[in-house]
Amino acid sequence: MNALKNCIFILLLSFVLPGFAQDNIIDPMLIRLQAKIISAGDSSGVPYANIINNRTHSGTITNAEGYFSLEMLNIDSLIVSSVGYQKAVLKVPYNYNGSSVLVFVLKPMNYNIGEVEVQGEAPRINLGFETGKPTDIPAELRGDAFNEKPPVLAALFNPISFWQYHLSKREKQKREVRKAIAIEKNWEMHSKNYNKDMVMYLTGMTEPQADTFMVWFNSQDVLPYTSTEYEVRASILEYFEIYRQQGKLR
Repeated sequence: MNALKNCIFILLLSFVLPGFAQDNIIDPMLIRLQAKIISAGDSSGVPYANIINNRTHSGTITNAEGYFSLEMLNIDSLIVSSVGYQKAVLKVPYNYNGSSVLVFVLKPMNYNIGEVEVQGEAPRINLGFETGKPTDIPAELRGDAFNEKPPVLAALFNPISFWQYHLSKREKQKREVRKAIAIEKNWEMHSKNYNKDMVMYLTGMTEPQADTFMVWFNSQDVLPYTSTEYEVRASILEYFEIYRQQGKLR
């Protein structure tokens, strides 16, 4: 009976000790992590996700297919975040040597929206504009029809409409107003991606350094108001490197 108990005890030790040693004895080693971030929803790559090393606070961004590469220690943990997904903390297996591509999964963010019942009539707001009067003028001759520049052939087939677009002072004013509204809306969206907090987050600069950098960056006039979130971040990182190489970082 005692011999049987001893055999069972030795068998249990053979399973427990290797795992205990692996979890508690890990030599820090510099590796080049190659990985891909995929969505738990459809297994597609998660593009332009933020990857931050929790120890160094440096990081990178996944490409359009969800792949990224990062130099780190095998004991480091990575914080991954992306719009529409839950933030996750990733750890590399202790025996990873950089020779293969690891796959990590992000869970989509689910928003529970309750049922909304709309009743009544929306109030009418007087904006101070006069009500338009009915007209027999064809639509192609009205000012609001010129959302796009008429083609050159319109000068032959519809000359009145063509010259009204180019010579009418009222039409020019309308185009300027539409352009200003579009620019304002785009800048409102743009300001969420380009601000001091984002610059400090991407570059690691202090607040005074970020203020000075943004003044210099704005003077370069390299960021169109129609830039996407990825283009904004890429431009900040690209010009921060130029800024640093020119010795302007203090």
